[in-house]
Amino acid sequence: MPEEPKAEPRAVRDVADHYVAELARVEPLIATYLGIPVDGDAMPDMSPQGRAAVDELSRATLGELDRAERAAGGRLSDVERRCGRLLRERLGADLRTSADDEYLREVVNVFGLQERAQGIFLMMPTGTADDWAAVARRLRLLPAMLAGHRESLAVALAKGGFAAAPAQVRIVADQLDEWLRDAAGRGWYAGFCAGADVPAPLRTELDRAAAEAAAATAELRDWLRTDYLSRVADVPDGVGADRYRTWARFWTGGDLDLAEAYQWGWQEYRRILAEARAEAERVLPGATVREAMTFLDEHGEAVEGVEPVRLRLQQWMDEAMDQLDGRYFELAAPVRQVEARIAPAGSAAAPYYTEPTQDFSRPGRTWLPTMGRTRFPLWNLRSVWYHEGVPGHHLHLAQWKYVGDQLSAYQTGLGGIDACKEGWALYAERLMDDLGHLGTPGDRLGYLDWQLTRAIRVVLDIGAHLRLELPADAPVGAGSTWTPRLAREFLAYHSGQTPQFVDSETGRYYGLPGQAVSYKLGERAWLAGLAGARAAHAARGEQLDLKSWHMAALSLGSLGLDDLQDELARL
Repeated sequence: MPEEPKAEPRAVRDVADHYVAELARVEPLIATYLGIPVDGDAMPDMSPQGRAAVDELSRATLGELDRAERAAGGRLSDVERRCGRLLRERLGADLRTSADDEYLREVVNVFGLQERAQGIFLMMPTGTADDWAAVARRLRLLPAMLAGHRESLAVALAKGGFAAAPAQVRIVADQLDEWLRDAAGRGWYAGFCAGADVPAPLRTELDRAAAEAAAATAELRDWLRTDYLSRVADVPDGVGADRYRTWARFWTGGDLDLAEAYQWGWQEYRRILAEARAEAERVLPGATVREAMTFLDEHGEAVEGVEPVRLRLQQWMDEAMDQLDGRYFELAAPVRQVEARIAPAGSAAAPYYTEPTQDFSRPGRTWLPTMGRTRFPLWNLRSVWYHEGVPGHHLHLAQWKYVGDQLSAYQTGLGGIDACKEGWALYAERLMDDLGHLGTPGDRLGYLDWQLTRAIRVVLDIGAHLRLELPADAPVGAGSTWTPRLAREFLAYHSGQTPQFVDSETGRYYGLPGQAVSYKLGERAWLAGLAGARAAHAARGEQLDLKSWHMAALSLGSLGLDDLQDELARL
């Protein structure tokens, strides 16, 4: 009998998988997010002691990784090499934030603890009474988790100089207040549990647990508005260059040349603005960009009603899947499943995506925050759903899950780097524009509006935290140094979004230093990687097959900016 082929060594991936399994026990929200059947009704310890346990696991894992790579003796396969580099870089970046006590300042309106605590319930199964009993148990633990978070914030206050800025505190307190006003003043958690069809005793338990969660949320809100806020009056809004570099590494997986990125961001801003002005002329001859956007809001195609707009978003994703599959992508059946949903009250103002579980028992989902609206102009939504859904985040992250047995759970989940993920999503928008799917003037102006917002993110994020000056040709604030007020004015001057969106976005930039630059810098790496691959094929007398390149690129797993362009160019 012929010998069976030897299995490829995966010692490095085994180390990464072990880390995911162990971290899921320490951070139970991660277990639910990834679909790992561990402690599905538990909550993490958000106190400094809880963070220390996470850091201890990270350091132990780095030791295991060193041993695995030494044992391989330099004979690592490409997938093992990529996994090892990702794991080492990610754990190192995370440990750096701990060493700098950055986690003690987490008062953030987007991706913040309170938002993660709310969103996790939307990922839990709710089909049976047992499922709802698990929801009730987890809700009962929410007060302790928020108390641990508050303990970390209090430690920061005691240290001095480790607090969040006043504007961030007010934004998050207002966000918590919005959750508490939901469900006729009973709070978001009560509204979430209201639809449970369960026996009377469990109904009572759910209502009691939801009330306790609301009370704990109110306690955190009140503490932020009084004790915490009174002690951070002198905390500056920007974090400064050193802290910014720590966070930029965390979000992008690369060491950035901040001066170069700031100047490049302004170049992109000017280029996109010129395109937007030309597109505005197509929408309404003689109109400015703002006038064309207002015209589209009032006279362009719109959908009335929350459920009808959800159905339209689902239709767009289904149609894109059918049009792209077989021509530009080769999609497996599980990857073709994606749902459009309405985001809960108190979410960030921007749409977002949540990835499927490893076994696809929970599909990928896009989420639309309604912000109280019932009428939805479509001109600035279509490109967003190419970004969040298909061919954007969904095709990327669902494909990671589909090839997960070839990679590691770390490469396809926890190790995801924003520059890689958001860069692909911007590439996906551009692809759909190149293929003619944004052919109407309104749709294309919406695409350029969002592209301009991403370019503004680069200059605003870097400029605000490093307290840089705006150039002389800036239409708002020329020659001035960035401030929160100027950031809102600049974004509002250009954006076709609502005032609530502008406020939420500005809070996001100040609360998550370095995250906002990951979009355009990631897109730049994806485009450069594609150009490199085309050049390499041309040098061999070949023509790059775009479908094959897409599928190979989407199957690499997570990569940081240190590696992304080179790895893509090799395909």
